[in-house]
Parts: sequence; structure tokens; C-alpha cells
Amino acid sequence: MQQQMERLHAAGWKAIDDEVSEESSPHVLARHIGEAVGRRLAQLTPDRRVAAANQIMASLATGAEDGVEPDTIAEGPRQLLALAEKEAPGVYAVRPLTPLSETALITNAPDDPSLGSELRAELATADRIDLLCAFVKWYGLRVLEDSLRAAAERGVPIRVITTTYIGATDRHALDRLVRDFGAQVKVNYETRSTRLHAKAWMFRRDSGFDTAYVGSSNLSKAALLDGLEWNVRLSSVATPAVLKKFEGTFDAYWNDIAFESYDPKRDADRLDDALRTAGGSASGGEARISLSGLEVRPYPHQADMLERLRVAREVHGHHRNLLVAATGTGKTVMAALDYRELHRRSGGRHYPRLLFVAHRKEILKQSLRVYREVLDDASFGEPLFSGELPRDWKHVFASVQSLTEQRLEQFAPDHFDIVVVDEFHHATAATYRRVLGHFQPRQLLGLTATPERADGLNVQDAFFDGRIAAEMRLWEALDNDLLCPFHYFGVPDGTDLRRLDWRAGSYDQTALGELFSADDARARIVIKQVRDKVPDPTAIRALGFCVSRKHAHFMARYFRDAGFEAEALDSTSPADVREDVLSRLREGRTQIVFSVDLFNEGLDIPDVDTLLLLRPTSSATIFLQQLGRGLRRTPDKPVLTVLDFIGQHRAEFRFEEQFRAMTNLSRGRLLEHAEHDFPVLPSGCQIILEGKSKDLVLENIRTQLKATAQTLAREVRAFHTPQLTDYLRESRREIRELYKAGNSWTSILRRAGLAEEPEQPGEADLLKRVYAFLHVDDRERADAYLRMLRDDAPAYESLSPREQAYARMLFFTLWDKAGGFSSYSEGFEALRAQRALRSELRQVLRHVMEQADHLPLPLEGPHADIPLRIHSAYNRSEILAALGVARFGGQMPGSFSQGVVWDEAHLTDALLITLEKNEKDFSPTVRYKDYALSPRLFHWESQNAIADTSPTGLRYQQHERRGSHVLLFARRYKETDIGKAHPWMLLGPASYVQHEGSKPMAITWRLHHELPADVWSYASIAAG
Repeated sequence: MQQQMERLHAAGWKAIDDEVSEESSPHVLARHIGEAVGRRLAQLTPDRRVAAANQIMASLATGAEDGVEPDTIAEGPRQLLALAEKEAPGVYAVRPLTPLSETALITNAPDDPSLGSELRAELATADRIDLLCAFVKWYGLRVLEDSLRAAAERGVPIRVITTTYIGATDRHALDRLVRDFGAQVKVNYETRSTRLHAKAWMFRRDSGFDTAYVGSSNLSKAALLDGLEWNVRLSSVATPAVLKKFEGTFDAYWNDIAFESYDPKRDADRLDDALRTAGGSASGGEARISLSGLEVRPYPHQADMLERLRVAREVHGHHRNLLVAATGTGKTVMAALDYRELHRRSGGRHYPRLLFVAHRKEILKQSLRVYREVLDDASFGEPLFSGELPRDWKHVFASVQSLTEQRLEQFAPDHFDIVVVDEFHHATAATYRRVLGHFQPRQLLGLTATPERADGLNVQDAFFDGRIAAEMRLWEALDNDLLCPFHYFGVPDGTDLRRLDWRAGSYDQTALGELFSADDARARIVIKQVRDKVPDPTAIRALGFCVSRKHAHFMARYFRDAGFEAEALDSTSPADVREDVLSRLREGRTQIVFSVDLFNEGLDIPDVDTLLLLRPTSSATIFLQQLGRGLRRTPDKPVLTVLDFIGQHRAEFRFEEQFRAMTNLSRGRLLEHAEHDFPVLPSGCQIILEGKSKDLVLENIRTQLKATAQTLAREVRAFHTPQLTDYLRESRREIRELYKAGNSWTSILRRAGLAEEPEQPGEADLLKRVYAFLHVDDRERADAYLRMLRDDAPAYESLSPREQAYARMLFFTLWDKAGGFSSYSEGFEALRAQRALRSELRQVLRHVMEQADHLPLPLEGPHADIPLRIHSAYNRSEILAALGVARFGGQMPGSFSQGVVWDEAHLTDALLITLEKNEKDFSPTVRYKDYALSPRLFHWESQNAIADTSPTGLRYQQHERRGSHVLLFARRYKETDIGKAHPWMLLGPASYVQHEGSKPMAITWRLHHELPADVWSYASIAAG
């Protein structure tokens, strides 16, 4: 050891003597020398550190005096860039030229690495691979085949999502991905168009150094090697939030039923057919029936409508129902799926007796095929048209013409269990009335795209008491690429409407028509906007919606004078004139038709590409009727242009309804989005408010949002009704508007002088809690609350255990900190004196139950005694009371703020999830913590303190083995439009699937019940 010290001294390292004790043992002395040298080396720069270390090693080399070259650690400082596995003698996995921690733009330029070479390098070190592209080509696959084969041999999972877009995919390339490389492939078979235009790769690594490529490149030779393609390379180090979104969105697509698993043995013929159709080379003829044994499942927009149809029957007790959906959205498929579900729920062995009625044999033949495919039964149904007669008369697809009076007399009115009438807007005709008047089925279902008729008689009013059970929401159809996207322009026209009379919710139509029929300046603005906004005004097919016959003819004449081919139509136009004008519009010989109250199918011309909204309407129904006339998809129509001419309106006029119909925004969020020029809309759509029109619309919406108690009281006095539902129907206000800023129906009635009950002590505070009942949406809970709000309400002690649980939910919703009472009985006794409050609550509960649009499902098994329903909404007080957490001597809901509740009695974790945070809480990563991966899978991030090895973390992972349970509750927003806490929907029981990370844990749960379709639409990361 002394010899080693002397050599260090000779090398200039004498200073370490001060740090080393010579009295130490040799082993300890050696350790001290090493530590002292290490401390000194750490103080040097990297270059000097390497040189010094090599100097020390040279001075200590025992064989140096014999001419043996001493060891050195390096020629100079170098950075470790990668750890590579030896794949063959002297051959190591290549490293991408772009470091794994960096981002880059790859353009396939001469001095850039090609995308193909970079992907080969990425594939060599990836532990999981995901690819998303519109099409896959054989030659593109060949560029990567060696790397893909090596990945497959290492057991690397590969997932591929692609489409049949323009028939560009090579089927053999997909076959090879599956057979040779072990890839899981999913295909979107939609042949009309594709919503998937993304091209992206993601490479997951167990080391955490994930990378991704997003850009213009499909899996083709040109894209990977020599095409002018741009792709951005992303990194989990440099862009973690983007990688997180990539991962979540890919998983959402992967679990979307629109993308179907591809198996070459099973699906090759189907894929070939779809590719030929998408490529335009498919032969004509009737569509084949493919009875594959795979269950036909509804798309989300269809599932949403089917649930509302079921709610109409089972919650509201309506068995004559109308389903309204645009052409091309699968009305017949929905009818067949509804029939299949009715059969399943009936529990019978035989199909219910069915009569399907339409007026054309083409519709009937197609409908019969659809029913057979949905039921997976090639022998289902018999035709009654074109001379064909059924044999069994149990499942009949009949033309309305074949159902003569003589034939109807052969059937008892209840012969058919279910009657479905397609194109129900024809139902006012005598032939249909004859059929509908004869049969009395258990279920009647009408299908139509256009319930409005030129004669002013809407079929929902004539046959369904004014109800539409299920109507396709505009944003759903646009999001699902079922309708043509629109560009809406709000154009100021300078018209002052403030002095016109306002009657029955609208302007005086006579005065409005006279004003517009003499306004040359407005007409000139309309013509200028057409020329400015339409690419080729001479080639447009436009509809103009006018106030009156005089207004329509005025506008047609003005446009003709300006050189357009324009005509006017109204309900008095002879049928032959109407048909001639519409034929010329279809053929392009007429450019614009101005109409009055013509929303019937005759004006449903697919090629209409421009709408002129020349009459103000604050009715969402009428606005959507007008908009719907131009939303039909055609190959040559990229977008519908909508020109809405906006003047200065009276305070009673409301813009919000039409904008909410276009955007699916709540009232409060509508204002925010309008202020920011509507940044979030369905793909391809735009809403542009030009010049002063933006100020007019914003001011109008602000005025409506700021409706004061005095304003509301003035309206109530005008309607002179103390009944809440009557007022809401007449005023077209939403019930939430009454409860903003601490208002209530009772307080408004008092201001209006219509209150019947005198004010009671404590009433004012209780009325401020009524808003907390606006979400009640299941009948059992509503009935339990109504029972406790009666004048002769039963005593708490006399109730059954379940009724007592509902009573506690009511109690804590009124008094979230127990209200100073010492027992539930004491609280309910005090409630008896609050007659006005109880009357208001009863009216509120009855009204909101009529708006319920989800089907509540019972909790079962270990949760059967909990008075909560799956897919119903609950506030915090109700949840805590139902779980037994809120109670006298226990937790008070008013002081509870956690997002997780442990219910010891039921051994259950209740997770309270808020999906979309407030703007002040938002960060680029917060959206990707809690979201739905599919209608059955939910991604949830625990509290930051929860480690996967902690007792709570282990309970989450092992809950099934331990006998504990998990209930998920979710809400979209933290607050409602009126600034109150938003309720949660109970999504139901869930089971642990997997997790990633610790502190927090990112857990995937499997729901026992599918999400309702509308919840899936906003909970999905792909929709966010």
C-alpha cells in the first residue's frame, strides 16, 4: 500500500495525504484512497477528469516498468447513447439518428434520414408498436419487412389500425402483417368516406424512452423513402403530454366498434369487396346478405337513439313512438336492432309478430335484408308486395298499397305485436291512415327523416301527441361523418326589428313580411354575400327561407334582376309548378328557390349547397329543419354554405337556441365559445360571426343569461300561471334559469304576486337548495322523494330500510350539514310546515322526470340494498347518504371534498370522477388522466399519494380476490351553468384490469355495464 501511495505522490496527487489515515488497515486504507481520489476527480471538468483518471491508472500499473501498455478508461469523454443487444456476431441493433430524447422534422430531403431508415431503427429497440394509417401498401411493407420480422421474433406486440379508404390498401399486405409478423389488425370498412386520415407510429419502450412519428406518411414505398412527406418525430422526454394523448387516443380508436378485427381466414372476401367498392370498381346489383355469425352492433349515434326509444317506453310509458334521423344514418338498422332487443327482453322462444310497412318495394326488399342480417336469420320475414303473398303471416314486409281494406279485415287488430312504418311522413295519407287506424299493436314505431309537411301538419302532432321519442342530434351526425359539414356565416344586415310587435313567442309575421318585402338595401346585402361567400355563384343550388309569400316573390325578383335564375314557391303554388321548379333546381337550370314554410321531403334535395336564412327564428326546431335541407351528403358537395342575416332584435328574441343546436354547448359555455369564435366544432364545420353580428349575438346571449328575478317575475305575471311546467312551456326557458343567483320558483311567484302560501321561517335558506334536485332522473327515487313531500308524508320510523335510505338522501340534500337537527324525524317534522317549498319540489321533480333520457339499471349482488341506479345522476349528499357514509355522528356531506369514498359496510371504493376541468385547472396533461377507452373500459388516475404497493393501491389491484368492490361515478364538468356543483352519473361496478405507474397509479377499469352512448361521446379521449 505504501508503494501505491508513493506512485500517487509521484503523479502529483500528494494532497490526498491529508484525507487518508496511515494507521488504517490495508483494506480500509485502499477504500479511503479511492474515496479521496473520487472526490478530487468530481471537482474537475469532464475532459480533465478523464485525463486525470488515465494518469492515475498509468502510475499504478504494476507492469509499466516492463514495457507493458497500461490500461486506460477512454481516449476522451464520450456520452453513452444507447444499450444495444447483439443480434449476430459483431452485429448490434442500429440506433435512430435522432436521439430518443429529442424531436425532429423528417422531410425525406437528401440531407435528411429517410423515414424508412428511421423506422427500421425504431423497430429494432421497441417493446410495443402501434401504427395508424389510412392505407397499407405491399411495397411499403417490404421496406420494413426485416425489421418487422425481427420484432415478431422477439415477441413484440404490433397493433395496426387502417381503412378501406379509396380502395388503396393492398389486402395481401394486411394478410402478411397478420400471418408473418403476428400483428393485430383492425379495419374500418366504411366505404363512402373515412374519418381516419391520420398517419402515425408509436414505439413504446420498457425503459420509458417512448417515441412517435406523426405526419403525412401512410405505409407505402413513396411515403417511407422518396416522397415529399413531412413527419414529426416526438419523444416522451421532450413532449410527454403529446405522447400521452397519442397513447390514449390510439387505445380509444382500437376499442371503437367502427374498427373491426381482421382475420385473413375469415375476412379476406369481405375486405376485397369493401376495397373494390371504395375504389369504385364494384359491380352493381343487390347487396349480399352476410350471415357471419357476428352480432350486428349499433354505432354510438344509433345506440343513443335506441336508448332514448327504450326510455320513452319503460320510463315514460309511451308505446307509440317516432324515431327521426337523417337519410343515410341507418334508420332501418335501428328498427331491426330495436326489434331484436324487444325479442330478447320478452324472453319468448319465438319472434314477436311484426308488420313492416313502406310505400316502395325497394325499401321493403332492403329492409328485409337488414332484419335478416341483424337477426342472423336468412329465413326471417315474408314479402307482401309485387304479387308475392306470405305463407305464415307472422313477420310481414308489406307495401302500403297491398294492405287494402279487404285484406285488413282478415286480421284482428292485435294480430301483430309490433308495427313499424317507414317514411312515416306519408302517414297522413289515406292509405296509411287506414292501416294505422286498424292495427293496435303493443308497439308502434314510425321512422322518418322529415316529420314536417308542407300542409303544416307534423306527423308527431297527428299521431304521437307532439312527441318525438328519439331524434338524431345534429352534432352526433356530424361527428359520425353522416352529414355534410357546414360553414355558417352570421352576417349583419342593418335591419332594426326592435319596434315590431312580439306575439306568442315570435315577431308579428305580417309586419315582419311587410318590412322585409320593401327592404332593397337588405336584398342587395344578400346578393353581395352570395357573390362573396360562394366559389361559383352561377353554379349554386340554393334555398332561401322567407317570412311570407310576398317576401319570397320580392327576393326572387331581386335575384333575377341581378342575373340569377331564381324562383319563388309557397304552399299555394300548384303541384305541377312546384315539381317543375324543383326539377330545374335539381338539374342546375334554376339556381335559387325562395320558399315559405316548405320543409317537406320535396325540398330535401341532396345537391343543395347553399342556404339563405332570410327570416329570424329563435326556434331550434325550425332552425334545424332549415339547416337539414342542405346537409345531405353528395360526392360533389364538400360543404354546405349557410348565410344567416342578422338584425337588431327585441330583448325577447333568443339566438342561443339555434347556436346550441349547432354546437351541443350548454348555455353558459355557449357564451364563452362564441366569444372565442367557436374553436371546438365537429370536423369540417365553421361558425363565423362577421362584423357587428358577433356583438349582436353576444349581447343577446348575455342578456338571456342575465335574466333577473325581476325579469322572470314580469314574464310569470304575463303568463299568469303558478304552475312551473306551464310557465316553462310558454316561455321556452330551461328550468335551470329559474335557479340562478339564489332564485327559486316560489320567490319568483312572490315577486309576481301569485304565491298562495305565506312565507315560513327558514324557507329562504331551503329554497336555495331546490337547485340540488334538478338532476333527479329515476322513477323510484322521484317517487320516494314525492312520498316524503306530501302533506300526509309517513313518519321516518315507519319506512322500510330502503325507503329510509331514500329519506336520508332527501334529508342531506336539503341540509348538507344536518341543519341543526338531532334526528331525521325532527328534520322531516320541520319540513311539514314548509308548504310552499314542498309544493315547489313536487313540481320540480315531476318536471325533471319528464326530461329523463337514460334508462336506470338496478345495482345487484352485494350492492342490491344501496338505493342508487346505474346511469342515474346524483349529487354528493345523495351518494354519501346512500352509501351510509353521511349520517348523524358520521361524515357531513357539506364538509366532504375528497374524490374517493370508502364504504366500509359494503367494502366498496366509490370513485368520484370529473372528466373536464375548469379552465383555471386545465393543463396539457390533465385531460388525459380520466377518460373512457371504450364503452366498457375506463382509464382513471389515482390520487398522487397512492403507490401501487400501498394498502390502498393493493386493494384496488386485488379487490376481487379480497372481496371488495369498486363503483365509478363520473361527471363531465365540475360546475353547472348556474355555478352550482354538477352531479355525477353512476357508471356502475367496475373490475381492475391493469395499471401503470405509482404515485399516482393509472388504472384501467372494466365496467360491468356499457356507458350510455352520449356519455361515451364526451368521455372518450378521442372526442376530447
